[in-house]
Amino acid sequence: MYIHKEGHKMLLWVGVAVLVVWAAMLFLVQPWNFFHYLFITILILFWMALLSFFRIPRRVFTEDETRLVSPADGKICAIEETFVKEYLNCDCIQVSVFMNGTDVHVNRYPVSGKVEYVKYHKGNYFVASYPKSSVLNEHSSIGMVLPNGQKILMRQVAGVMARRIVYYAHEGEEVKQNQEMGFIKFGSRVDLFLPKDTEILVDLQDVVRNGITPLAVVSDKKKSDE
Repeated sequence: MYIHKEGHKMLLWVGVAVLVVWAAMLFLVQPWNFFHYLFITILILFWMALLSFFRIPRRVFTEDETRLVSPADGKICAIEETFVKEYLNCDCIQVSVFMNGTDVHVNRYPVSGKVEYVKYHKGNYFVASYPKSSVLNEHSSIGMVLPNGQKILMRQVAGVMARRIVYYAHEGEEVKQNQEMGFIKFGSRVDLFLPKDTEILVDLQDVVRNGITPLAVVSDKKKSDE
């Protein structure tokens, strides 16, 4: 396990703050009582919770270009047909992964391809499991074309606690399956919008892991049409 780069500064500053408060209490508050010990314990536990949030466990990734692998840790909260105007402009299957505060929050590309579209959208901070949060909440949109010519769209969606979406995508960039796509701080969801005829391999409420759990089969339809 290691700590993601997005957490280095925050962990450093919070750790320094905890040490300063601890030192000040040692010199200024004597004797300590139960509440002083409780206060310091809460501060240390808070720093440890941050440490856990930014953890990146070492994993053996699923490398299979015939499958779309989960871009996030969490639970499947939506599998439904929807019309997507942005980038795709067609009917799609939406598969959404909800991440709670204890999940690993790095996001990865579910399949290799070329990034064609990147856009950041300001918005609200409704509960990420709310169906309309995909378009109403703050989110980033990343559209890519697969080697077979099909296109997919991914959205990193902010939630009630999430206040910063980090994405690493650049238009024109060639990306690899399981390469880091971004990071969402403090709980949210990732939406995938796939071709309507895509075979989905998961069900609602299934627990998935980024880089490991296959979500869908990559169709070869366009290749065969050629």
